[in-house]
Amino acid sequence: MGKDHQKIWNSCLEVIKDNVPSISYRTWFEPIIPVKLENNVLTIQVPSPFFYEYLEEQYLDILKKTLRKEIGTEAKLEYSVVIENNSFSQTKPYTVKFPARTKSQLKNKPVSFPMESEGTSIKNPFIIPGIKKLHVDPHLNPDYTFTNFVEGDCNRLARSAGYAVGTNPGGTAFNPFLIYGDSGLGKTHLAQAIGIQVKETRPEKTVLYVTANKFQTQFVESVRNNNKNDFLHFYQMIDVLIIDDVHEFAGKEKTQDTFFHIFNHLHQTGKQLILTSDKAPVELQGLEQRLLSRFKWGLSADLQSPDYETRASILRQKIYNDGIEMDDHVLEYIATHISTNVRELEGALISLLAQSTLNRKEITIDLAREMIDKLVKNSYHEISIDYIQKVVCDYYNIPLDLIQTKTRKREIVQARQIAMFFSKSLTKSSLATIGSKIGGKDHATVLHACKTVNNLIDTDKRFRLQIGDLEKKLKI
Repeated sequence: MGKDHQKIWNSCLEVIKDNVPSISYRTWFEPIIPVKLENNVLTIQVPSPFFYEYLEEQYLDILKKTLRKEIGTEAKLEYSVVIENNSFSQTKPYTVKFPARTKSQLKNKPVSFPMESEGTSIKNPFIIPGIKKLHVDPHLNPDYTFTNFVEGDCNRLARSAGYAVGTNPGGTAFNPFLIYGDSGLGKTHLAQAIGIQVKETRPEKTVLYVTANKFQTQFVESVRNNNKNDFLHFYQMIDVLIIDDVHEFAGKEKTQDTFFHIFNHLHQTGKQLILTSDKAPVELQGLEQRLLSRFKWGLSADLQSPDYETRASILRQKIYNDGIEMDDHVLEYIATHISTNVRELEGALISLLAQSTLNRKEITIDLAREMIDKLVKNSYHEISIDYIQKVVCDYYNIPLDLIQTKTRKREIVQARQIAMFFSKSLTKSSLATIGSKIGGKDHATVLHACKTVNNLIDTDKRFRLQIGDLEKKLKI
């Protein structure tokens, strides 16, 4: 029956190939060699201990299901793990009985053979022997491309700079390239689009996308398992490193210190760093100054809330890509009434399509109005900076355009400061964004305005009542 092991494994691969991403299949399944099949035990040869552990952590369920389908419920899996050092090689078996060990057990009880023995030291378990560096899974979403990223006034600088980085990683002045803005405006999409552009134009480059939270978890695990150096070596070999939500490093001093060394190594060797954050570097709290100063070496580009034209373009592209027909009036209605961010915009469109499909109703203005009314009623509706300026100007009977001028008239200056104060407290916009939208000021002016308004609230009863009235009008 031993002669059937190749046939059994090929049948398993046919199922696996349809259920895992192609790059993951090439990295983790193509290098496997079926060795033998005896007494319902399939033996497969894998290139390293790390390879074995990764399979157990990430792909054990699909291995279990496919083997049971091909062999039966008594199926077992045995790994023949290769330890290589130059011309020397040896294999060590390890049998997996389904159900196998949990992830915590796997971490606490690694493969039952020495990681180091005479002549067989494994220096870096993150790098898989026999697999080229190119095959590191970049963890990129194939839908997050530049083609699917709609350009508008709100993101033109960031998109243009990102495209330049994607075409020539490490070869522009935009290193690091930091993209910042509120949630749902497309930071992750743009960052991953750069990674996909690199893979298309420079396939020899190793690209890796990872969230700050995942990076932190990996670092803690490396310290716990006493392989911090392996962790460092792995990240220092990446050509284009994308760290999403870097603000989550705040308060994590050891993680920041490790990332600092990785950052320095990559930057000094001409590798590309791409970071995303919810705030501009100058506003990030809880990060070491030496790290913040490095964030400012390259380019920081912000993403702002999309204007009406951009929102309409996003919806048009979405329905075109999905092959959906929709009346322009319906599309324009959605673009007009959902104005906070791209994520909510796409969520509204999906909700409308679901309502239409499930209830077998035609997509009309009335259905869109009914759906959007429910969305707005059942969710927090973020107040815009433009709306705050209008309410403040109406309250003080000041023409809206005057607040954007450089006039130093006391009543105009105070109205501008109040608008900045409410924009900071009632929106998620960065100080830089608030300043740019209210009179073209910088973040320092916004901080000064907020401090001035707070002081007046504490010392001036009449002013405090006015702020109370305005707050009620803004939250209606």
